[in-house]
Amino acid sequence: MPMRADLNLAPGSIVVVRDEEWLVTSAEQGSDGWLVRARGLSELVADTTATFYSSLDAIDVLDPRDAQVVADASSGYRDSRLWLEALLRKTPFPYGDQTLTVSTQMLADSLGYQRAAVAKALDPQHIRPRILIADAVGLGKTLEIGMILSELVRRGRGERILIVTPKHVLEQMQHELWCRFALPFVRLDSAGIQKVRQKLPATRNPFTYFKRAIISIDTLKSPRYKAHLQRQHWDAVVIDESHNLTNVGTQNNELARVLAPNTEALILASATPHNGREESFAELLRLLDPTAVAADGTFTKDDVAALLIRRHRHHPEVAAEVGSDWAERAEPVHLLVTPSPAEDAVAHELSQTWLHPSAGRSPYSGQTAALFPWTLAKAFLSSPAALAESIKQRRTKLDAAVPEQAAELAALTTLNELNAQALNDDAGKQAALVKRLKDIGVGKRSTTRAVVFAERVATLRWLTEHLPKQLGLKPENVAMLHGGLSDVEQQEIVDSFKLETSPIRVLVTGDVASEGVNLHAQCHHLIHYDIPWSLIRIEQRNGRIDRYGQQHPPVISSLILEPSDAEFSGDLRVLSRLLERENQAHGTLGDIASLMGQHSVTGEENAIRDVLIGAATLDEQIREVDDVAAGDDLDAFFAQFDLDETPDDDPASALPQAPRQSLYTDDLTFLDEALKAAFHDVPHANPAAGGVDWTIHPHHAIAELTPPRDLRQRLGQLPQNYLQHGKVLGRFTLATSPEVGGAQLAAAREGKGVANTTWPEAHFLGPLHPVLDWASDRALSALGRNQIFVIRGDVDSPTVLLMGTLMNRRGQLISRVFSTAEFPNPSNPSFCVVETRESLAFLTEETGLRPGSANPGPVADVERYGTLVPIAVDEATTAMQLVLGAQEAAATERLDRWRARADRWRSGAEQLDLVGGQRKKVDTLSRRIAEEQRLADSLAPTQQLVRPLLLIVPAHQHSGEDQ
Repeated sequence: MPMRADLNLAPGSIVVVRDEEWLVTSAEQGSDGWLVRARGLSELVADTTATFYSSLDAIDVLDPRDAQVVADASSGYRDSRLWLEALLRKTPFPYGDQTLTVSTQMLADSLGYQRAAVAKALDPQHIRPRILIADAVGLGKTLEIGMILSELVRRGRGERILIVTPKHVLEQMQHELWCRFALPFVRLDSAGIQKVRQKLPATRNPFTYFKRAIISIDTLKSPRYKAHLQRQHWDAVVIDESHNLTNVGTQNNELARVLAPNTEALILASATPHNGREESFAELLRLLDPTAVAADGTFTKDDVAALLIRRHRHHPEVAAEVGSDWAERAEPVHLLVTPSPAEDAVAHELSQTWLHPSAGRSPYSGQTAALFPWTLAKAFLSSPAALAESIKQRRTKLDAAVPEQAAELAALTTLNELNAQALNDDAGKQAALVKRLKDIGVGKRSTTRAVVFAERVATLRWLTEHLPKQLGLKPENVAMLHGGLSDVEQQEIVDSFKLETSPIRVLVTGDVASEGVNLHAQCHHLIHYDIPWSLIRIEQRNGRIDRYGQQHPPVISSLILEPSDAEFSGDLRVLSRLLERENQAHGTLGDIASLMGQHSVTGEENAIRDVLIGAATLDEQIREVDDVAAGDDLDAFFAQFDLDETPDDDPASALPQAPRQSLYTDDLTFLDEALKAAFHDVPHANPAAGGVDWTIHPHHAIAELTPPRDLRQRLGQLPQNYLQHGKVLGRFTLATSPEVGGAQLAAAREGKGVANTTWPEAHFLGPLHPVLDWASDRALSALGRNQIFVIRGDVDSPTVLLMGTLMNRRGQLISRVFSTAEFPNPSNPSFCVVETRESLAFLTEETGLRPGSANPGPVADVERYGTLVPIAVDEATTAMQLVLGAQEAAATERLDRWRARADRWRSGAEQLDLVGGQRKKVDTLSRRIAEEQRLADSLAPTQQLVRPLLLIVPAHQHSGEDQ
């Protein structure tokens, strides 16, 4: 079959393939012709999707000049209004336009600093959306991600999305994106994957089946999925906690290298975006844009600023907006705990025998004599249970027949016997925890909650076993969360803790919950049962309750053991100072890690251990804030972003909300009219017979419908737990105002959601809701192949409304413009006046589509008006070329700037004297940049398409009157 290179395709075009009519949703021109994705319009293929190749199928594009004029006989011109509205909703918003369209109409506060993140992601200076969101803990990176994704979806660049997160936040991310942004994702946790395996053949690529999926990085990096990913292209990929990607050669890094080139939009999120090594951070930058880092590995602030957005709690632009939605942290409560006699005996034994032995050497028989004693001490400071476990593990590695090991065994036996007394003792540190919990109000008839952090699983189990009785609580009132639980179990516990009706009063958790988990919905108390030897870990823990959305001042408490042994007690003052430094830096720096310069929990722990063994001082290990900014390392580089004041040209202020481009006052009015038209004005039609049971409760801002079969098919992609508990395939309840939608979310947190979960009873009808998308497709079927409506209106002469679009080779919409072609001279129908329209407000203000307009009957003898359409198309094409041509030049200029940057990179690479591994690495990057170059070429504007949308004739013209 000959290849059709002359096709003029764009989203919104109507094509005929295999004698059926299709609406083009995307079209991409490649070396072997056109790749067209489309949705069926004609009866046999209605509501189906298909992909066609012009090299295999005859794709006939309906010529807009040949559009047939059809009289609208519907009451109040409802069919015309619905068809036009549906077309507008299905036509992507121009990518080059940074105006916000939908993200501020969702269930998320429209904060300037969050809009700034959207502005950076949509910056038309980038050839495609690439951003690292490096905001500090608690600022709401998930909301920023949701806003960006919703804007990409509205621009036709978010059909296929993959989100990669830590496994314990899978449902949290899924919940936020669906409930706040109406973006449904299938969660591929262990239970979800099992269902997929039951549904799909083993050889089937699961990512071709699910358009939008959320999965953990631990699952995704397995070789099985990596092979599938290499053959899969995405519109957008989100990787949360992306600092885990930077180490070259790891599975995480290899996964990122597979995903980055195979997605158009890439959103990375991390509160700790670098590990102190320039090469690792350069690797993160290369994932976003391989030209951002010179061939020799160097980069500048300007290179990074284009890809990075970074703020913290006390940035001016943040502090001015969060207000009462983020209560200031209360003064921390650091409690010095007098140990029980049994604990004090253990501490003395640790100090005199292991940490500061008078003989100059501890009993340890291994190679790291200076370190192991502090391993025991660290376990003891967590709990006697943790120390017992550490002693047990060490004893299994020793042989009593070896003299040195026998001596160590004897010392461990002595320590273990002393520790056994503390293990069965409810005094000392454990008593201090119980007292602190009671002091803050945790008890049998109280709703007060607390999160208790400890490092060791043995400690968690020990506390979970003893706390219920000591607090007068039931076992279900104390929950334990740690990494040894399955992903499903972890998600269930976190989800329960967010509910007001949850039985959990004390959540005892390990540091698995220190990253990404939101625990602030019903809780503002956090207790460090043991003190991490890391500023990063302390900040991460605190950020679980000290974050945006916290209504009560977060109260951070810590329990610091103070043994009678002077040397051990002196050691522990180091940990007290660590807590003080974290609190001091909390109000100044966005990155606590820069104080120690280690940028990893392990690195910081090792540095603190050096302080404890006397190999360094705390002042040597922890810098002052001013010293960070004045340094010459990567920390100082990042401090330029941390300490910047809000610029005068704040991108958030330059990002206006788009005026509503709609023929309806709100989404509910459109949905109501679309359903009545589709189901012949029978609001309670029998669903079993293909109808829809549709009811609006205006006083409660609630609407309900029973989904018909074709809608149920679409809703199958909604979150699994929401489908299961909400039973929405049987009855779907919608909140029709943001106020009620927000109230429903709040009620769900109070335990009033579906089946006592955090899923709301009524889901907010946001502009991207799948029910609206389904209704739009229904409305588009009102017209047949290549037809437009003709109506009467308040115009002086026949007028054709047209839309012009500028597309690139991939079929993506770069720009669009509306115009009218008016025919003022009845004696000269070939003469028309074309006027560009800034908005479509004239349709509801000056035409028969004005609300309340009556339709006196269909326009008669419409064939005579049909002759005006090809003239209008030709004249509008000429007129619109001026506007579209200017926009095409701007788009081309942006691509040329990227090409120039790529050329500079190659020129720099050629000047380097490289050998061995360096040459191989640069060659690999060069190939990647060549691929980016081909992508840039495919994004170049290539097509201008003008199509008629509506013909309006003067209201006084009836059948038989002169034109």
